[in-house]
Amino acid sequence: MSCLKIYQDSCADVTIVSNRFIDEFMPQANDAQLKIYLYLLRSMNAGMLSAGRSLDIPEIADVFNHTEKDVMRALKYWEKCGVLLLEYDAAKNLTGIRLLDLTDSRAAEGNSPEKVSSPKASPAVSEGRAAEKTAAASSRTSGQEDYARPSYSLDDLKAFQEKDSTAQLLFIAEQYLGRTLSPSDIKSILFFSDRLHFSDDLIDYLLQYCVERGKKDFRYMEKVAISWAEAGVTTPAEAERQAGRYDKTVYTIMNSLGKTNAPTRREAEFIRRWREEYGFEPSIIMEACERTVLATDRHRFEYADKILSSWKESGVHHLSDIARLDEGFQKEKPARQTRERSADRYNRFMQNSYDYDALEKELLHS
Repeated sequence: MSCLKIYQDSCADVTIVSNRFIDEFMPQANDAQLKIYLYLLRSMNAGMLSAGRSLDIPEIADVFNHTEKDVMRALKYWEKCGVLLLEYDAAKNLTGIRLLDLTDSRAAEGNSPEKVSSPKASPAVSEGRAAEKTAAASSRTSGQEDYARPSYSLDDLKAFQEKDSTAQLLFIAEQYLGRTLSPSDIKSILFFSDRLHFSDDLIDYLLQYCVERGKKDFRYMEKVAISWAEAGVTTPAEAERQAGRYDKTVYTIMNSLGKTNAPTRREAEFIRRWREEYGFEPSIIMEACERTVLATDRHRFEYADKILSSWKESGVHHLSDIARLDEGFQKEKPARQTRERSADRYNRFMQNSYDYDALEKELLHS
């Protein structure tokens, strides 16, 4: 293959990125970390923060459709690498982000971001960073850990791959994904094992869970894994229960019945019954929920269950089947109303009390 010539037209509207950042830091960073750092550079170099305007964490999160926690993880990652400094006030609120000069020889030793040492900070910044580290240590002691993925070196990967159980785990991962794993993929699996402390069985279930949902991106898998770790999941059975709790369809059903909270055990059991025992598609369940909301504002799960139970007995499988039942109901309605009126007149007649002696006297004198 011939060599490529790289060139560009002149352009004044540019953001300058340090060559050292590209050479040493970029290969180890994930997508979110790279996007946020480049956005900070763009904000500074293009004058986006001029005229007293400032950025905040929610704004950065909105730009990339990340959570605020994702943004903070990325910022703390870059601070750990010595790329920037985070400044805090006395109440430990983030007040500033200082991008460091990466041409400063004090900024790193070697090529790994793990080995980077930050330049000496001002006393106020140092005090804020010390307070943050103390808080982080305290949160780990109380069971809450920082689940940011470390920047693993080639030696870390080699040691991980030399473990007896790793070869089988990587083979399983390749079977699920249908491709050979890249070094970045293996780092993610190492992250699940090393930082999140997932067992091989739990990693196996994680891969299967994500692939079955059409998600083969390890960035997505990392987000799922972190959510499980934060919830204290340690086994595949616990992961299955956790996944059920956060199933999007479950929350859609909850919202359609006027519920904004997580489902209670009884509510979750109703939803499980509709989906698994009755075997209904979400569209049919949603139709029952809509009718329920129009009919009552109390005991909605019970009411919806009666609708779905009757549809199951009637052999409903599609929305067209419901339309057929509705049509039959409307055709039978006049006859049913006639029967109901006749029954009502009979009941009223039977419930009337007559003075038969007085009635007999009236008939005799007439």
